[in-house]
Amino acid sequence: MTAQAGTADLQRVAALLGGQRVLRHALRGPLDAHELLTDGLPGAALLHLVDRLVHLRDSASLEKAVGMSLRTFQRHKTAPTRPLNQEQSGRTWKFAEILAKATTVFGSQDEAEQWLERPAIGLDQRRPLDLLATPAGVKLVEDHLERLEYGVYA
Repeated sequence: MTAQAGTADLQRVAALLGGQRVLRHALRGPLDAHELLTDGLPGAALLHLVDRLVHLRDSASLEKAVGMSLRTFQRHKTAPTRPLNQEQSGRTWKFAEILAKATTVFGSQDEAEQWLERPAIGLDQRRPLDLLATPAGVKLVEDHLERLEYGVYA
């Protein structure tokens, strides 16, 4: 991947999280993203992401996508300026990365979200969304998306 492609990917993820207005920083590279996640994403970034979801808005999908219970999400909703902890920030960022990549591969966020909820042949009939609960599952989903992007799996 070129540096330009990496920057474009970073900007797509940042946009899903509310961009500079919500994140309070322009992200120039992966180190900026790292610092942001270390400090904790603003709760408003999670709210921005969830508000823009089409198919994944129910509590079970949200919990699988970002590893956060509905109750915890509701607490962040009432205090959007409170930062997420590092784990929540990392999971939220990773979900935004996967959603951004799937949107690029499938051509629309609507199609990407539907794909996340459907069993995938290349994932042994498992739903990509279900695999996001562990780092190993996340890696499987990312690898599968990359194969789809290059036409290895139909």
